[in-house]
Amino acid sequence: MHIHDSAFPIGSYTHSFGMETYIQSDEIRTKEDLFEFLKMYVLENLAYTDGIFVKEAYEQMKAEGWDALIRLESICDASKNAVETRDASRMMGKQFLQAILPVFPNEHLKKWKQFVDEKRIKGHFPIAYSLYTVEMEFDLFTALLTFMYSSTVGLVHNAVRAIPLGQKAGIQVIHQLIPEIHKATKLVMERSLEDVSNHAVGLELASMQHKYLQSRLFIS
Repeated sequence: MHIHDSAFPIGSYTHSFGMETYIQSDEIRTKEDLFEFLKMYVLENLAYTDGIFVKEAYEQMKAEGWDALIRLESICDASKNAVETRDASRMMGKQFLQAILPVFPNEHLKKWKQFVDEKRIKGHFPIAYSLYTVEMEFDLFTALLTFMYSSTVGLVHNAVRAIPLGQKAGIQVIHQLIPEIHKATKLVMERSLEDVSNHAVGLELASMQHKYLQSRLFIS
């Protein structure tokens, strides 16, 4: 459970994935605004991008299809149009491997880390996380659910600092999001690589605009 804590040292607390742009433009000011944003983030972003990459990587890892995994990772990299979002995913994936290997020295994860070091792959977090869940013998639904949950809760914690909101409001938003996360997980279970889509255009634009903000709390 510790790896799903926002304090786990993969750098998630330094990234907003475009959310900070919405906060600074006063489009996210209340817990209700935050809920609507994160509902969109889960159902229209994660469920069409990183959620699918987690699912596809899980299935490829089960088959030990390393060439297919490398190809999948390159598609994951290409799917992230905003530079800050792309860099954030790479950074979190690399930090995840560095944090997990000393306590879980698994041969498959070591091999993936070697690919990163050899610059054969970029190290994106959804793929690295999926490999870990396979080695921990999570079933696919649990792997997807925990990925969706941790990705979303991390943004709630960041929003509580940035808006700012009280801790109680953050907890309420998380509680409201649980059914949406469950719904998104079930949707991803039925999707494949052909369903990958960047149709959350507003989020993409906000991610691209983020680096031009006059002051920033987050890297992305």
